[in-house]
Amino acid sequence: MAMSSLRRRKVIFQSFSNLCGYVERVAYATKRTIDFGQPTSLSHPELVGEDEITPGIATDEYISRRKRLLELLPEKSLAIIASAPVKMMTDVVPYPFRQDADFLYITGCLQPGGIAVLSEECGLCMFMPDPDPHDAVWQGQVAGVEAALEFFKADKAFPLSAMHKILPQMMRQASRLFHNVKTASPSYTEMEPFYKASFNNKVKDLSTYTHELQWIKSATELKLMRTSASIACQSLLQTMLLSRIFPEESKLSAKVEYECKMRGAQRMAFNPVVGGGVNGSIIHYSRNDQKIRAGDLVLMDVGCEFHGYLSDLTRTWPPCGSFSPAQEILYSLILETNKECLKLCRPGISLQQIHNYSVKMLRRGLKDIGVLNDEASYLYHQLNPTSIGHYLGMDIHDCAMINNDRPLEPGVVITIEPGVYIPSSYDGPERYGGVGIRIEDEVLITETGHEVLTGSMPKEIQHIKSLLNYTHSEASEASDLRTAFN
Repeated sequence: MAMSSLRRRKVIFQSFSNLCGYVERVAYATKRTIDFGQPTSLSHPELVGEDEITPGIATDEYISRRKRLLELLPEKSLAIIASAPVKMMTDVVPYPFRQDADFLYITGCLQPGGIAVLSEECGLCMFMPDPDPHDAVWQGQVAGVEAALEFFKADKAFPLSAMHKILPQMMRQASRLFHNVKTASPSYTEMEPFYKASFNNKVKDLSTYTHELQWIKSATELKLMRTSASIACQSLLQTMLLSRIFPEESKLSAKVEYECKMRGAQRMAFNPVVGGGVNGSIIHYSRNDQKIRAGDLVLMDVGCEFHGYLSDLTRTWPPCGSFSPAQEILYSLILETNKECLKLCRPGISLQQIHNYSVKMLRRGLKDIGVLNDEASYLYHQLNPTSIGHYLGMDIHDCAMINNDRPLEPGVVITIEPGVYIPSSYDGPERYGGVGIRIEDEVLITETGHEVLTGSMPKEIQHIKSLLNYTHSEASEASDLRTAFN
């Protein structure tokens, strides 16, 4: 049926009005938010709370960290903390960026290019990268002066291009300078006041103080570390189950990374160690390019990062589903050492004391099974040159400035990781040659003892055998069903 031109114009106008109304509602629902170059409560409300700078860590906690650092530093000190540099894979391709732990701990800024300055006189002063329209087109927005003041809650903020006019005077007024040696930048180390202070031995490493703050974790930090450990455990368990079907280092490495990221991890804490057979005797093996022979063990050392906090655990198992007699003897020794060392974890004892105890246990055990001729043999350090563990937090070997002799305190997180690494060329019983075994757990020191954060990941021989053989049985049944229906 034909429509009059007037009516047609009314319908078109009404349709246009309706469309405009819809557009207006959409515009209202998707109100533009300021892009600070990292997740915020406005851009990522599912990740960041209204009172948080980074997921799980409130603004007040960051401000408290700054105050506590100033309380630790000598009077009239100036602390300079540069962000991590961008490292390039090729001339135009950067490696994935990870922020320096000290810079992140104090500022909450996840991006490169900034320099933070802290003193009693100025509070937190942040020098932020100058806006670059070209970089914004290619790489997106980055935090600037506005973000430093509004989001990171700096007391003062300036563009990086103004630093050469402002920072030298701040240096001259300070009695001592402290900076993060690992990320030291020529943008300030080549300034005349810094050079002069360094010549007069008035420049020190700030990590001595930041590591002191980071050593004992807050309740919010521990919540993030528990989640990180849980993700790693769940992911490694799925990888263990897959190993029966795909006993290849590369596939197991890909599987654990996939599972970690699917569960919310931002990245791996380090390149996974997937050592099959003799490769397990290489402590930080990273090639991950071999097939795992039937009957060999695989050692997997993995960890992930969850909003700045890392996990770290190791398990060793036979993808075929059963240990050989020699493998079971060695594994039982490492497992017993792991469990006995965990019993020692409590306030007041040091990592060094736990290490010394583990060495005695392993020396005695390796002698009893014939790997060593006597407990005092110098060959022991060839078979296990590692420490029993390390501190863990924002870095894998966290708080490196804290000595291992220091008595542990509630809130400290450590690893317990006894192992033995017997090369195939070792002059000992042939049945033990080319075997590497490590069992690593992540442990929180509590008021009453300890909590094993990676306790959900199986390590008992019978549990491992049951899991692998049950999985293999299910896979065989599924294969038979597929064959029958085809």
